[in-house]
Amino acid sequence: MSAEVIYGKELATQIRQEMKEEVASLGEKGIFPKLVVIIVGEDPASQSYVKGKQRASENIGMKSELLELSDDTTEQELLETIEELNNDEEVHGILVQLPLPKQIDEQNVIEAIDPKKDVDGFHPINVGKLMTGQDTFYPCTPYGILVMLKRANISIEGKQVVVVGRSNLVGKPVGQLLLNENATVTYCHSRTKNMKTLTKQADILIVAVGKPHMITGEDIAEGAVVIDVGVNRVDGKLTGDVDFESAKEKASYITPVPKGVGPMTITMLLHNTIKAAKWIHNQ
Repeated sequence: MSAEVIYGKELATQIRQEMKEEVASLGEKGIFPKLVVIIVGEDPASQSYVKGKQRASENIGMKSELLELSDDTTEQELLETIEELNNDEEVHGILVQLPLPKQIDEQNVIEAIDPKKDVDGFHPINVGKLMTGQDTFYPCTPYGILVMLKRANISIEGKQVVVVGRSNLVGKPVGQLLLNENATVTYCHSRTKNMKTLTKQADILIVAVGKPHMITGEDIAEGAVVIDVGVNRVDGKLTGDVDFESAKEKASYITPVPKGVGPMTITMLLHNTIKAAKWIHNQ
């Protein structure tokens, strides 16, 4: 048995084509979704990532603006910039690229963004709505995973889901999203005992910790669905948290790294921005 590989890159291309048509249709009604990304400082990885977001926005016909602030920007200056964007009716989505320089409190910044423009889904109000099963902006990577599972016609209801990792960005919200889809969810983390016993019980195993190849074929059940969120650089190459070669011999479905979950993250950011524009204009 060898797993069917779910290529997020191919799925993202397909979904973005659908979005392109939706953006054109909204434009005919005078609605032009606009995303503003703020980056503070010159972290090369962050710069590359935000430029990718900008290109993706423009490729589907969406308006996009990048605000580049210097490394020595104060928290107050950043909060004032966010307030201006909150009040700008032409801006529908605001994203502040993390991490931020040490003089700026990330939580204060996240909470300053208008929840109706919080397309990252990190504002406590949107996190609370996710927890209580309300429609909101879901964090982009977890939402991308949910869409991948659904588009591959993988049943979620009643399934045993094991999430390895409990970060606020991926682990916690992806577990909650799948719980909202009626899965039974178990979280594993650095303090979990007998983790292998739990991972081998998973119908769907999601790994998001940032440790190369920490999960191998021995750690998964025959026929499991394996979603690898890890992005690690080893010997100059990108690799995941799952040992792909051994895992694919046991799994029924598996995502690769690269070309797996990553492309879906930006795609869901675009989705959230379009959704924000529709909500703001009562569409």
